[in-house]
Amino acid sequence: MLGKLKVQQLSFLKSRSGLGAIIANTGWLFVDRILRMGVGLIVGVWIARYLGVQQYGLLNYATAFVALFSSFATLGLDNVVIRDIVHDSSGKQNILGTSFWLKLFGGVSSLLLAISAIYVLRQDDKMTILLVAILGSAGIFQAFDTIDFWFQSQVQSKYTVVAKNTAFIIITLIKVALIKMQAPLIAFAWMTVGEMALGAMGLAIAYKIKGYSLRLWRWSFPVAKTLLKESWPLILSGVTIMIYMRIDQIMLGEMVGDRAVGIYSAASRISEVWYFIPTAIVSSVSPAIFTAKQTSEEVYYQRIKQLLRLMVLISMTIALPMSFLSGSIISILFGDGYAAAANILAIHIWASLFVFLGVGASPWFIAEGLTHLYLRRTLIGAIINVVLNLFLIPSYSGMGAAIATVISYAFGSVLVNAFHPKSKRIFKLQMQSFFKRQ
Repeated sequence: MLGKLKVQQLSFLKSRSGLGAIIANTGWLFVDRILRMGVGLIVGVWIARYLGVQQYGLLNYATAFVALFSSFATLGLDNVVIRDIVHDSSGKQNILGTSFWLKLFGGVSSLLLAISAIYVLRQDDKMTILLVAILGSAGIFQAFDTIDFWFQSQVQSKYTVVAKNTAFIIITLIKVALIKMQAPLIAFAWMTVGEMALGAMGLAIAYKIKGYSLRLWRWSFPVAKTLLKESWPLILSGVTIMIYMRIDQIMLGEMVGDRAVGIYSAASRISEVWYFIPTAIVSSVSPAIFTAKQTSEEVYYQRIKQLLRLMVLISMTIALPMSFLSGSIISILFGDGYAAAANILAIHIWASLFVFLGVGASPWFIAEGLTHLYLRRTLIGAIINVVLNLFLIPSYSGMGAAIATVISYAFGSVLVNAFHPKSKRIFKLQMQSFFKRQ
């Protein structure tokens, strides 16, 4: 059975870039995320122990708050730009240049929005305002992720991996030094900005080493208009995604306190560390899916079916043992001070099942030109999450937030697709991925 599954998984990876290139690209992305998952988790836990529940909660509150505005920095351009380059590589200089300037403007806008919003919400809390201002400035450097779009379109993510992981390792070593020096909370916020800046520098260097030049990038108003016309639903979708991914921490902070955020963040950090897997897989196979859409409808849907089935298998393999071992995991990693996070983790980990299915369906929405439906489903999920949090957090604190997250993810990623004629097909495929062998 496993042998047959592997053959099926490999069959849908064939694209014009070649099977070997895609497997290698996926491998590089996994190396990137596994390194970050392993080293990042260890150092992150060390920081959590060092800062304590209260300060760790405050740092995560500020991080979650900034994340609400991060979609204005990315502008939902990622897959749209990659798809356009795959379809028309001759226009890459205009596409990349326009994307860069749009993202730079978006980064500045997201910073200003975040500062303004936190000042209104916590105008007497200078520390939280400062943390949001520092963390928010990191979004400006995301403009250089435009270089990564090019590497992804060419199935060459290894250059991005090398560039960003070099920055990651340097900053990680500095974080360890900060712990040893007993540095204040604010220093760890600056490390987020430092990592983004070093990563941007690394991408620019990698792009130049490959023989390309940023000076050839050109701004094009018609291209900008075309990109934004298609990506604006993804921008709004990104906002709603961040709402129902991060609003739980913000509402916990406002309704219960920063300590509750610290406990909840310990559980969600373990749960969300796995989310790199669907992103890594989908970013590698998306070009092949987009190409299949142009050549064969049958092959196109076969690849999507197998992708969704793979998402279910991987997520279930993660969720089952994590749910039963949550107490031991929290105790070993975070210590007795975070013991209350165990029950939260046992529930929250099941959100990964729906995250995997949602990410797995994203190439279909883009290939079909149905990004406006993608916005609709995430908006519904966000609304459900907020409403459930309002009812559940006062009585159950972090447990209530975890329950709200799982239910809202189920609706936003899967169930809502059943209620629109155009998305019923992807809903059926998502359901078949549970019960039907592909």
